[in-house]
Formats: sequence, C-alpha cells, structure tokens
Amino acid sequence: MIEKDPGKAGIQNVLKEALFYWNRTLLYQIIFSLLYFSVLITVLFFFADHYGILADYLAGVESMQNGGSMVDAQKAMAENPNYMNFTWALIGTLVLLFPLNMGFYKMFRKIDLGEKISVQDLFAGYLGINFFIYTSYYLFWLIIFLYTAPTLILGMIWVALTLFTGPLMFFMDKRIFETFGYNIKAWRHFFPSVFAGLVLALMVKYAGFFTMFLIPFTFAFPHAVIYALYRNIFKENK
Repeated sequence: MIEKDPGKAGIQNVLKEALFYWNRTLLYQIIFSLLYFSVLITVLFFFADHYGILADYLAGVESMQNGGSMVDAQKAMAENPNYMNFTWALIGTLVLLFPLNMGFYKMFRKIDLGEKISVQDLFAGYLGINFFIYTSYYLFWLIIFLYTAPTLILGMIWVALTLFTGPLMFFMDKRIFETFGYNIKAWRHFFPSVFAGLVLALMVKYAGFFTMFLIPFTFAFPHAVIYALYRNIFKENK
C-alpha cells in the first residue's frame, strides 16, 4: 500500500502536481469557500444572537475600550448559561460542512482520468452513506482535536496521525482507526516531503486569512497538496 521510492514523492514533484490540481479547480475552490463561509457566518451570527453571545461579545469589546481586560471579557461570555449550546451549534455546523471538502478528491481523481469536473462533484461527500461516514468521522476528529490542541504537541500529533485519513477513506474505503497505520508508514518513509508539503499547505492557506481577499483562492489549497502526496505515496488495489 506504500510506495518504497522516496523520489516519487519528492517535494518539487508534489508541489508541481498540487499547483496543477489547484489551478484546474480554482473556480470550484472559490465556490466552495463562498458557500462554506456564507453558511458558517450566517449560522454563527444567528446562534450568537439567539443565545445572547453577541450581546456579551459587544459588551466585552466596549469594556476593553474602557480599559477592561480581554480575559474578563472572555470570562463573561463563558459564564453565559447558553455558551455551551452556542459551542455545540458551531461544532454541528462545522461537522455538517465537512463533507464539502471530500468533493475536491473526486475532482482531482476525475482530472487524472481525463473526465470533466462539475459543481455537482463538490457534493460527493453528501451522497448516500457518505454523508454519515464523513460527518461521523469529522465529529470524532474535531472532539479529539479540541481536547488535544491546547497542549500543542498532542494537537500536532493528532493532525499528523490523520493527515491522509480523508483520501484513504474516500478512495480505499478504509476505516478511521485502520488509517492510522497508513499515516504512520507515510510519515516514516516520506517524512521530509510530507512535512514540507504540510507546512507549505498551511502557509498558503493562512496567508489568505492575513490578506483577507485571497481566502477564496487559498482556503482549499491543502487538499491539493494532500492529494498530490497521497497519489505519490499510496498504491491502490485495482
């Protein structure tokens, strides 16, 4: 299942392929980003207003302008009895949006096969049982990440342990826990390329957040890098 030739997954080759997939799906990445953030922001503001979190936030901003501390402002929001309800609403929205990401893997594979891609491909993760598979996976992944992220090191390990879980599930029909071993082997055999690819993907993605107007162009770029790495590292059974 794992290629043994490190040269196949050289970072230059991976970057070249990732840029190719990114360029070929640029229009759909813009559509994806606009759809993703429009839904997320709409739900965020609705529940923030519904549960009174928005009022607490605005009060906290006013307090900081008058010399109050950010810690006190955050504490005031956390003391809202509906704060956990708001948190779960946000988590639920992120979970429901996650299958959108899987559509890019279908697009990239169709590009490899010389097939025409379309907007409908974006919703491949919602078709049939796929919806339950990927929402369940991301709920599990997100909960673990939220608990490990504050430690930084454990959060990074969790991300590394699941880096290729998405395409492994999508293309090879692997189960969540089954993919851990494949991820570990990929890191062990191709550490320089995987690490460099991951760092590059995150740099490009978050560069869009710093410039704001580039977000629709860079937000989904990591999928192209991950697919390029996956394509050169893993061998699928015919």
